[in-house]
Amino acid sequence: MLSINDLNLQYGSKHLFRDVSVQIHTGDRVGLAGVNGAGKSTLLKIMSGEQDVDPGIVNRASWFTVAYLPQEVSIDLGSRSLFAEAESAFDDVLAQQEELERVSGELALLDAGDPAIDGLLARQGELQHLLEGSDVFRIRPQVERVLFGLGFSAADLDREVKSFSGGWIMRLLLAKLLLKRPALLLLDEPTNHLDLDSLTWLEDFLIGYQGAMVIISHDRAFLDRVTSTTWELSLGRLSVFRGNYSHYLVEKAQRLELERAAYDNQQAMIRQSERFITRFRAKSTKARQVQSRVKQLEKLERIELSETDRTIRFAFPPAAPSGRDVLQLENVRKSYHGKPVFDGVGFSLQRGDKLAVVGVNGAGKTTLLKILAGQLQAEGAIRLGHNVILSYFGQHQAQELAGELTILDTVYHTAVDMTITQVRSLLGAFLFTGDEVEKQVRVLSGGEKSRVALARMLVRPANLMLLDEPTNHLDMSSQEILQEAMAQYEGTIVVVSHNRFFVNSFINKVLEIRNGKATLHEGNIDDYLEWRRKMETQGEAATPQPARGEAAAVRTEAADAGQSVDKKALRKQRALERQQLNKKLGPLKKKSEEAEREIGRLEGRKAELEARMADPDLYGDQEQWSAVSREYGQVERQLERAYQRWEEAQQAIETIEREAAATEE
Repeated sequence: MLSINDLNLQYGSKHLFRDVSVQIHTGDRVGLAGVNGAGKSTLLKIMSGEQDVDPGIVNRASWFTVAYLPQEVSIDLGSRSLFAEAESAFDDVLAQQEELERVSGELALLDAGDPAIDGLLARQGELQHLLEGSDVFRIRPQVERVLFGLGFSAADLDREVKSFSGGWIMRLLLAKLLLKRPALLLLDEPTNHLDLDSLTWLEDFLIGYQGAMVIISHDRAFLDRVTSTTWELSLGRLSVFRGNYSHYLVEKAQRLELERAAYDNQQAMIRQSERFITRFRAKSTKARQVQSRVKQLEKLERIELSETDRTIRFAFPPAAPSGRDVLQLENVRKSYHGKPVFDGVGFSLQRGDKLAVVGVNGAGKTTLLKILAGQLQAEGAIRLGHNVILSYFGQHQAQELAGELTILDTVYHTAVDMTITQVRSLLGAFLFTGDEVEKQVRVLSGGEKSRVALARMLVRPANLMLLDEPTNHLDMSSQEILQEAMAQYEGTIVVVSHNRFFVNSFINKVLEIRNGKATLHEGNIDDYLEWRRKMETQGEAATPQPARGEAAAVRTEAADAGQSVDKKALRKQRALERQQLNKKLGPLKKKSEEAEREIGRLEGRKAELEARMADPDLYGDQEQWSAVSREYGQVERQLERAYQRWEEAQQAIETIEREAAATEE
C-alpha cells in the first residue's frame, strides 16, 4: 500500500497541489486525468520517489515495490543486446537464485552437528520464499513474450540496444517494467510510441496484471479498457471518481452542474454583501453589521470552477463541394532504394468518406499520406476527383512555420472568413489562451509548434484533409473539440492515428497496411479490431490456397483419375525437391534478412540525424554541425551498400524461385 498525506506544492503564485491526500491499494487501476500543466507527471514522480517531498508525506509498505515509466527519457543503455537488456529486469531474481545455489552447496558439505547449519537453513528458506512465483526457470519465454508483444521481432533480439531509435528504446523500458512485475506501475503516456497491434497487446497484458497501476494517457479507449478508477487533478485539488474515463466524464458533468450552481449562489451572496458594505459603510448605525459582512467575506472559502469546464466549439471553414468521386488509387507501389514499402495498393474514396490508415510502425502509413499529398513520388495511378481541394498535416509541419510571426498572426493570416475572435477561440482549443497568442513561434517548444501548425491547417478551406497523428500534443479537451469538428465535417478525411477513440467516432473505413499489402475494411476501428480477433482465432491461413506447382499436380491427378498413380512416390519426390530448393535459398534469405536489419538500423539513425539537422540551434555550434553532417554522409553511404546487398540477394532468390516454378510446370 502507498499513501500520500496532505501534499502541498507551490511554484510562485501557482498552487500545483493543495492538501492532496490519496491511497493506492493492491489491484487498484487508476487513470490520472487533468488539463496540461495540472501536475499529473509531477504527481507520478513524487509517488515513485524521483521527486523529493517532506518526510511523512509519502508512505509505502516495505513490500510495495514501485516502477515508473516517464513520458520521455534520455539514457545510454550501452552496447548490450536487446534480449540481454530486457533480461536485466530479472537481475535481482537471478542473484537470489545464484545465492540459493551457493547456500545449498555449503549445506551439503556440513556435518549434521555444525553450528552454521541453522543460519544457512534460515537463509535457504528466505531465498526459496523470495523465489516463489518468480518462475525463474522460464525467464527467456517471459522476455520474448513481452518483447514480441510490444512489436520487436526475433531478428531484433541480438541487435545492440544503441542501434534502436528513441521510440523503440521507450518500448524496451516499458518491457523491462512489465517484466519486473512491481506492486505498483506508474505509466506516463505509455501508448505514445505504440502502433495499434502493440497497443492492443499492452491493454490485454495490463487487464490481466495482478498489481496496482496509475496511468496518464490521452488515449480514452485505452483508459476505458484498463482502468476502473479515475483521479482528476484540477486547480491543485485531487478528486476521486469510481469508474473508468467514460464514467468519470458522466459523473464529472453532474458534479460540474452542482459546482456551477454552488458557484452562482456564492457569487450572488458576495455581490449582495459587497453592495451592503458599499451602501452603509459611512453610516454609524450600520457599522457593526458592515464589519460583520467584511469579516464574513474575508473568511469565505471561495468556490473555484474547474479548469476543465470549457465551452469552446470549432467548425471547419466551408469549402466548395468536390465531385462524388474524390480519390482513386490503382496498383500504387513505393520502394526506397529498391526495397519495397508496399505494392499493389488500390482503393477509392467518395465525398464524405472518412478513412483511417492503420498498420505497425514502419508499415508505410506516413509514406502513403505523403504520396497522396504530392510530397513523394510513387508508381501506379493516383487520381483526384473534380474540384478537390487538398490540405495536408504531417508530423513535421511545425518546421515550416515562420519563427518571427506570433501564434495569432500565423493562424489568422491563413484563415479565410474568420474573425480575430474566432481565431482566438480556435487557439484556445489548442491550449493557447490570453497573451500566449502573442508569443513568437521561434520561442515555442516542439509540441507547441505542432499545435500551431495543426490550427493553421484547419482554418484553410479544403474538402479533402490528410492528417498524420493530429492528436499528438493535444490534451483530452482539445481532442474532443477536434473530434466533434471532424464528425461534423462534410468533406473527405484520410487520417493516420494511434488514438482509437478519437478516430472511431467519425471514420467509416479502415485501410490496413501489413506486409507490404493494403486491405480496405468497411466500418470503424472497433469493427476492424473485431475482424482481426476473428482472423487470429481462426488463423489467417484457415483455407490456404495451393501453390502454383501443387495446383498443377492436383489438376493432373483429377484429369487422370482413371490412371494408376503412385501418390506416395509423388509426395516423396516433391518433398525432396522442396528440401533441395530450401537448401539453395537458405543462405540467400539469411543474407537478405541481415541486410534488412542493417537497413532498419541505418534508417532509424538517419531519421534521428535529420531531426537534429532540422533544429536551428545546431547551426550555431559549428563543431556539432560538422560532426552531425559527417555522420549523416557516412550513414547514407552505408545505407546504399546495405540496399545493394539486399537487392543482390533478392534477385538471386527470385531467379531460383522462377526456375523452380518453371520446372514444376
